[in-house]
Amino acid sequence: MRRRLASAAGGGMKAGIRTDRENAGGRMKAEFRKGIRHGIPIALGYLSVSFAFGMKAVGDGLTWLQAVLISATNLTSAGQMAGLPLMTGGASLYETALTQLTINLRYGLMGLSLGRKLDDSMGTLQRLIFSFADTDEIFAVASSQPGKVGKAYLYGLMLTPWFGWTIGTLLGGVAGTLLPPFVRAALGIAIYGMFLAIILPPAREKKPVRTVVALAVGMSICFRYIPGLNRVSSGFTIIICAVTAAAAGALLYPVEEEESR
Repeated sequence: MRRRLASAAGGGMKAGIRTDRENAGGRMKAEFRKGIRHGIPIALGYLSVSFAFGMKAVGDGLTWLQAVLISATNLTSAGQMAGLPLMTGGASLYETALTQLTINLRYGLMGLSLGRKLDDSMGTLQRLIFSFADTDEIFAVASSQPGKVGKAYLYGLMLTPWFGWTIGTLLGGVAGTLLPPFVRAALGIAIYGMFLAIILPPAREKKPVRTVVALAVGMSICFRYIPGLNRVSSGFTIIICAVTAAAAGALLYPVEEEESR
């Protein structure tokens, strides 16, 4: 009798464990699908931008396969666009790395901010994996979720934008090898239109943004046309303009402690 009771109790415990595992697995699948759904609008937006990048990469001398590999192993529109002239112009690895650090430094700050919303399923390895795709748009969507977010949701959220970015580059790279030059030139300005769409709305509303943008543009023009300055490579030009304009904005328009809170 005792053996039967012990066996029944053991069977009940095992069944309970299996049920808990099945429930946990179901929740993870649901969160993964939810992340994929939330990432679809981001992926659609990335398609047009990465299409323009693929066309520009091919136009600058890369093959469509090289362009796709760049997008598959990176997820930064500004970084990739700034890296193109450095790669095709034979810039040093030091200059390229420093340029990318300057452009993508904001991702580190975004990662620190998002870290407070991550649940216990996000260990060191999971955080490193997600950091690959912690872009502005993915960060905004993840930060807007109620409560904490876990690895299942974040993996789904980063998967669809990655596909959109890579597939868009593939389409743009292939189109760049097939379309006539005048069509490629017309479509090639799409990436710059995206940057203008990001800059102009806040610049119209906020004087500090206008000042920083105007300073960066003015310095870029100087490095482009003034003799002597035009010998500075494009990578160091980006670094100097970005750091100087940002520092000037911080000095001219400091954020009060109460306002930052």
